[in-house]
Amino acid sequence: MAATDDVGWWIVGYDGWTDLDLIRDRLAAGADPNSGVHIFDRPLHIAAEQGSPEVVAELAMRVDNVDAEHRGRTALWMAAFAGRVDNARALVAAGADPWRLMMGGWSPGRLSLAGPAPGLFPIPSPEIGLSPAEAAAAAEARRLIPALGDFYYEGLSLACVADVSAADATARLEATPADDVDIDALYEACWNIPDADMIFGITDVPGGCVITQPWGYTTSTPGVVKRVSPGTICYSMYANPKGGSGGYIARDGGILGWEPHSAYTIPSDVPAREILAAHLYRTNPVAFCCAGAGLRLVDARPIIGSSGNWLRLPERDYTA
Repeated sequence: MAATDDVGWWIVGYDGWTDLDLIRDRLAAGADPNSGVHIFDRPLHIAAEQGSPEVVAELAMRVDNVDAEHRGRTALWMAAFAGRVDNARALVAAGADPWRLMMGGWSPGRLSLAGPAPGLFPIPSPEIGLSPAEAAAAAEARRLIPALGDFYYEGLSLACVADVSAADATARLEATPADDVDIDALYEACWNIPDADMIFGITDVPGGCVITQPWGYTTSTPGVVKRVSPGTICYSMYANPKGGSGGYIARDGGILGWEPHSAYTIPSDVPAREILAAHLYRTNPVAFCCAGAGLRLVDARPIIGSSGNWLRLPERDYTA
C-alpha cells in the first residue's frame, strides 16, 4: 500500500495511537485493523505498547484474532512488557490470554508479575510464578531505579565493571591522576579543555566499580570496556545528546553486544533472563548497566562523577 493511500495507517504518527477519533476515522476510511502499520505491521500491537486503552479496546473489537502474534509476541505481551497496565486490562477484557507462553517462556501474565502491577492477572497455579532468581531480579530493579533517582545524563558515558576494584581498573587502563585538571571547568565547558575526552572519574561501589565521563563518550567505547573486562563482565552506555543511548556489553575482553531492547526489537530467541532485564530496565539504561554488572549502588553519585577520583587515559584510539 502506498504511503499516500488515504485508506491506510500512514497518517497516524507516534502520538496518534491515543486519539480514538483518529483511529475510528482511519478504520471508517478502510484501514485494515489486522495489518498495514509501517514497520510494526499490526495496529493492535503498536496501540498496546504506546496507545490508549480506548484505542486498544476499539482495535481489539475489530481484529480477527486478539491473540495474533507478530515477531513471536501478542499485543498483550507488548502491553505487559511496556508496563501498560491499562492497555493490558483492555486486552484481557477483549479475550486476550495472559498465560499464553511465548518469548523465552514469558507469558504476558508471568512478565506482569515482575512489573508495576504483579496482581494484574489471577495466577492459575503457584508453579507459574516467578522463580527465586527472577523474583530477586525484580526486587533489585524496584530498589535500584529509585535509589539512582532522576538526574540529567544526556552526554554522559559510563562503564560498570563487575568484581573489579577502582585500583585494578585504573591499572588495566594504564590511567594516571588528573590532578592538574579543573573539573568544574570541564563540567561547564569541556570543549575548552584540550584533552577532555581522556579525563574520567572512577569509584569503588558494592560489586565492583563505576567508570564515568559526564561530558563525553569515551568510557563507553570498545577500547575501554575490552581493557577492563578480562575475567569479568562490563556494561557500558553513552547517552548521545543527538538521540538515543548505545553501548557495549563485554566479557573477558570481547564484545558481546548491547541491550536493552524495546518491546519491538528484542529477539524472540534470547534467553529468558535477558527478556526480563530488558523489561525491568526498559526506560532506565543507566540502571540497566549497573544491574547487568551486579553493582548495588545506593545513589547516583558515582555515576555523575562526584567521587572526586579523576584520572587521565593514555592517548589511544579507544573506538577500535
